[in-house]
Amino acid sequence: MTWSEAEYLDHLHAERRAFAWVMRHHGGPTPAGATEAALECHPYEPADHACRGLVFQDEAWHWAMLTIHGDRYTVEHPELVHPPSAYEALG
Repeated sequence: MTWSEAEYLDHLHAERRAFAWVMRHHGGPTPAGATEAALECHPYEPADHACRGLVFQDEAWHWAMLTIHGDRYTVEHPELVHPPSAYEALG
């Protein structure tokens, strides 16, 4: 995907915000811990990075659920496969 730096940054910040929200509401860390986890999961990638934005292939909800519950979250917590309306409203 080709996007401008501004478009990439907008998307990156939105995904970080959503990831931190999930971590705070479902994972239990402090706000600072949730922000730190979001930065680790969604680091800035330079424009020439070969896989820039690949993390965006799945939404922040999925990455946060993997972080909180592990690879089998869809089996062990089927109620968490789809994000709640409060998460959807972040977008």
